[in-house]
Amino acid sequence: MALAYIVEDDAGIQEIETIALKNSNHEVQAFDRASTFYAGLEETLPDLILLDIMLPDEDGYSIVRNLRSNPRTGRIPVIMITAKTTELDMVKGLDYGADDYIRKPFSVMELISRVRALLRRSSKEEEPGRLVVGQIVLDNERYSVTASEQSIELTLKEFELLRYLMLNEGIVLTREAIMRSVWDIDFEGETRTVDVHIKTLRQKLGECGKQIRTIRGVGYSINPEIGDE
Repeated sequence: MALAYIVEDDAGIQEIETIALKNSNHEVQAFDRASTFYAGLEETLPDLILLDIMLPDEDGYSIVRNLRSNPRTGRIPVIMITAKTTELDMVKGLDYGADDYIRKPFSVMELISRVRALLRRSSKEEEPGRLVVGQIVLDNERYSVTASEQSIELTLKEFELLRYLMLNEGIVLTREAIMRSVWDIDFEGETRTVDVHIKTLRQKLGECGKQIRTIRGVGYSINPEIGDE
C-alpha cells in the first residue's frame, strides 16, 4: 500500500482522484494549495505525488522544481495532472522534474494504470552494473549519468528511458515498445509521451543527445557515434 499526496484545488477532480486511489488500496492525503502540501511533507513523505499545475498560491512547475532541488524529496515520483496540453507545457513540466503527466480530462483507468506503473518502476530494484554507449555512461548502482564526463541530472522516467535505449544499443525501438517497457502501459495514441521525453533527454545530454537517432515512422535508437537527430 502506497501513500499518495494529491495537490489539486478543483474539489471535483480531487474527489475523483482520491476515490480512485483509495479503491486501489492506496492511502491518500489531499491538499488544495502548495502551503498545506509543504506542511504535509514536513510530517510524512509520500510514495507518489499527483500534482496539478494551476494552484492558487504557487504553480505546479515551481513546486516540482522545489521538490527536485531538495535531497529529502528529490526522488519522490511526480505525475503532473494538467489541462495544458501543448508540447511546450509538457516539456516544461518534464524539464523541471516531473516523471509523467496526464491530460485533463482523464479516465480513472488511465490514472490508476499510470500510478501503478510509476510506483512499480520506482520501487523496482535496478540490476547492478554500468552501461556505456559512446560518451554516455549510466551507473545503475549510483543512479547517475554522465555525458562527455559531465554529470547529468535526470528524472526517474528519463533515467529509465535512457537505460532501456542503452540496454538495446543499436536496435531500433518502436514508440509502442518503449511505452510498454518504460511506462508499463499501452495506451493507443499516447506515444507522443515518448517523443516529449526523448526531446528533454536529448537536451539534457547536450551534444551527446545526438547519439539518440530518430528513425522516422518507427521510433528511436541509440548509437556510440554522434549523428543527426
